[in-house]
Amino acid sequence: MNFTAAEIDRIDWGKADGLVPAIVQHERSGTLLMLGYMNRAALEHTLARGRVVFYSRSKGRLWEKGESSGHHLTLVDVRRDCDADALLITALPAGPVCHTGSQSCFGDDELTGAQGLSFVLELERVIDARITEGAADSYTASLHARGLKRVAQKVGEEGLEVALAGAAEDDDALLRESADLLFHLLLLLRARALPLSAVIAELRRRHQARQRV
Repeated sequence: MNFTAAEIDRIDWGKADGLVPAIVQHERSGTLLMLGYMNRAALEHTLARGRVVFYSRSKGRLWEKGESSGHHLTLVDVRRDCDADALLITALPAGPVCHTGSQSCFGDDELTGAQGLSFVLELERVIDARITEGAADSYTASLHARGLKRVAQKVGEEGLEVALAGAAEDDDALLRESADLLFHLLLLLRARALPLSAVIAELRRRHQARQRV
C-alpha cells in the first residue's frame, strides 16, 4: 500500500462537509462488506493503526469498526475513485461485519459469486481455529494431529470419490463428495501453512499468462 499524505490531500473533503463514503471490500473474496464514512482524521487513524476507522455521524466521533464486538477490519489497501470523493478500502475482517451477524452488511443469505467464496474463506478461518484450539472431539484437529501425510492421503481418497461420483452417481452425490474434497484440500493447505489466496493467485497468474500469448 502506498497511500501517502499527498494522496490524502488529493481527496475532495469539501464536497460533503468533510466526509467521503468509504466502501469496504474483502481483500480475498472481493465481497462488499459495508459502507461507512471517513473524514481526514478517520483516514489518518486508519492508515496509522492498520485497522479501519470511520467517522460515526450518529455518535459524532471517530469509531473503529469492531471496537465493541472485536470484529475489527485489518487494513490492506486504500484507493480513491476518479473524482477523489469516495474511497475503496480493502480489508480482512476478524468476524462477521454486520451487527446482525452476517458476514456482509449487504446480506449473505445466497452463497453465490463472491459471497460464496467469502464462505469458503470463513471455512478456512474455522479450520485454523479448530486446529489452534485442538479440541479432542474435533475431527479437523484430530486429523491434522495425525500428520501431513495422513491429511494428504485423505485428499487423495476424496479426489477419487469425486471422480467416481462424477462418472457414475447423481448430482447430489457429486456435490457431497466435492464438498468433502474442498474441505480436506483446505485442511491440507493449512497443514502446509498455505492460504487459499495463494492458489487463487496461481490461477490468476496462469490466466494472465495465457492472455498474453
